[in-house]
Amino acid sequence: MTHLEQLVYEYYDWLGYLVKHNIKVGRLQGGGWEMELDIIAYNPNTNHLIHFEPSLDADSWDKREKRFSKKFDAGKKYITDSIFKWLKDDVEIEQIAILITHPKTRNTIGGGKIISIDEFVKEIQAKVIEKGIMAENAIPEQYPLLRTMQLITKGYYKKL
Repeated sequence: MTHLEQLVYEYYDWLGYLVKHNIKVGRLQGGGWEMELDIIAYNPNTNHLIHFEPSLDADSWDKREKRFSKKFDAGKKYITDSIFKWLKDDVEIEQIAILITHPKTRNTIGGGKIISIDEFVKEIQAKVIEKGIMAENAIPEQYPLLRTMQLITKGYYKKL
C-alpha cells in the first residue's frame, strides 16, 4: 500500500467507514487477476460507497483515461458482486481519482471524479484541526498518519 493509499485508508476508517484496500478482482482462468482496486470504503450508517484510485503517475491524460476507465469499470462490476456482497446491486458508487493535480479544465477521468492530493489533504486537515490539541482529544494510535497531522497542526499541549 502506498503512502497515499494508507492516508485514504486511515481517514475513512477513522470516519467510521468499512474499508478494504488492494483488492484483487476478476480471477482469470489462466491465473492472475483482471484488476486490483485500491480503496473501497462503505459507510453503513449513510449507505455511502466510495471507490478511490490514488495515483502519483506522470502519464499522459490519454493513458490515464484508459487506465482509470478500466479500474472504475471493474469497481462497478465487482464491488457489490465480490467485495461487499450484502449491498444491493443498484447502490450508487462514488468513484474518485486522487491525482497530483486537478486541472481547472478537467473534473473527471475514466468516469470518476478528480481531486488533487492537496484538495484531499486539505479536507483531512480541516477534520483533524477540529479535534484540537492531542493532550485533550488525541486521534487513536491506530491512525499514525492522522495522528502525526494532529501533532503538526495543533500540537500536543499548546496550540501551534
